[in-house]
Amino acid sequence: MKNEITNQQAKVPVVILNGFLGSGKTTTLRNLLVQSKKKELSVSVVVNDMSELDVDGELIADTEIVRKADHNFESIHSCVLSSKKGIQKLEEVLKKMLSNHKPDLIIIETSGSCHPMPLIEFFKSQLEFDLTGVLVLADSSMFAQDYNYGEQLIPSLQNNLQSQKRDMVNLLVEQIMFCSHLILTKADRIPEGKLATIAQSIHPLNPYVDVLSVQFGRLDFDSILNLPSYDFFKVAKLIEELKPTLEKELDADRPYNMVTKVIKDDRPFHPQRLWEVCHKYLDQRIYRSKGFFWLCTRDKISLLWNQAAGNISLELMGYWRSGVLEEENNNLSDEELEQLEELLNKETGRFGDRHCHLTVIGDRDHVDRFTEALKMCFLTEEEIDHWEYGHEFQDPWPKNMVKMA
Repeated sequence: MKNEITNQQAKVPVVILNGFLGSGKTTTLRNLLVQSKKKELSVSVVVNDMSELDVDGELIADTEIVRKADHNFESIHSCVLSSKKGIQKLEEVLKKMLSNHKPDLIIIETSGSCHPMPLIEFFKSQLEFDLTGVLVLADSSMFAQDYNYGEQLIPSLQNNLQSQKRDMVNLLVEQIMFCSHLILTKADRIPEGKLATIAQSIHPLNPYVDVLSVQFGRLDFDSILNLPSYDFFKVAKLIEELKPTLEKELDADRPYNMVTKVIKDDRPFHPQRLWEVCHKYLDQRIYRSKGFFWLCTRDKISLLWNQAAGNISLELMGYWRSGVLEEENNNLSDEELEQLEELLNKETGRFGDRHCHLTVIGDRDHVDRFTEALKMCFLTEEEIDHWEYGHEFQDPWPKNMVKMA
C-alpha cells in the first residue's frame, strides 16, 4: 500500500548511498528501485558520476522506473558531489524535483570519490529534507585484497597521519566514520568466515554503526524506508576536527591525486589483447573503470565493462541495432525493420550504433599508462579487414555472461 504523507509540511526523507569506487552502489540502487515500484512508492533519485560519460546515470535511467521526463531523476556528472560545485548542483536539482512533486523518498547515489561530510553539513541546514540514512557500501573483496581482510586499514591510516599524507585510505576510513549503516558487499567473493574478520577489523572506526552483509545489491527496501533522522550530534566532534582539512579539498572536482580519463572509439576490442592488458595493468591504483563496449568476436551484443581494483566483469546489456539488422532471421516485421533502419541512419559511427565509451578513474601516475594500453587493444585497420572477411580471433573471455536485470 502506498505510503501516505498526511502532514504536507513534513520533510522529505533522504537516504545517501555512499562508498568507495566499485562497491556496488549502482547495483544496490537499481534493486531498491525495483522494490519501490512493486510497493507503488514514489522515489526520486539523484546520481553522481565524476566522469563526463555519466555511465551510472545511463544505467539507472535504463530501468525506466525513474526518468527525467517524470521529474524524479537527475544526474550530476563531471564533478564530485562533495565539492563546492557538486553541492551547488545538488541544491539546484533538489529544488527542481520538489517543485514538481513530493516523493516518499529521495535516494542519492554518490560517486565513489565523494566525501560524506559536506553532504551531511548541507542536509543539516535544510528545512525541506530529512537526512535519514548515510549508507556506506564497502567491497569485501577489496578489503581482502588490498588490506588483508581489513587488518591493514587502520595501520595504513596511522601511517598517513604520521606522514601528514591524505589519499584514498583517508577517504575510505572517513566514509566509514560518518556512516549510519555499513553495508559489506560481494561477500560471495571471499572465503567463508572472513567476513567477520573484516567487520571486526574496521569496527573501531565506527563502534556504534549497524553492519549488514548484502550480496548482488539485495538490500531490503523496508529497512531504509522508515529510518530515524541522521544523528548529527554523533559526528559533531568529527566534523570539527576534519573541517579545516576538508575545506582545502572542497574546490577540487577530483581530489586525492585522482584523475579521470575517457576513451571513445567506434572500433571493437581485440579480445586476446584486451585480456592480456587487463591482467598486466590492473591493480589497486586503477580504482575504477566502467562503460559500454563491444568485442569483434561478439559483434552483435552490447557489453557493460565493470571493473573495481583487480576485479573485472563483462555484462550483457542488450543487442546493437546494427547487429539485429545483420541477422537474417531477426523475426522483425517490415515496419519494425524500417523503423530500425531509420534509427540507424541517424547514427554517425563507423559501425552503426556500435561504439566503445569507457571511463577510467585512478591514481594520476597510473591512469595514463593503463588507458594508452587499452587504446592499443582496438582492432587495427588490417585486423578490421580480416574481421570483415570472417577471420576468427582468439577470445579468452568467459562465454557465459550475466544479463543486466
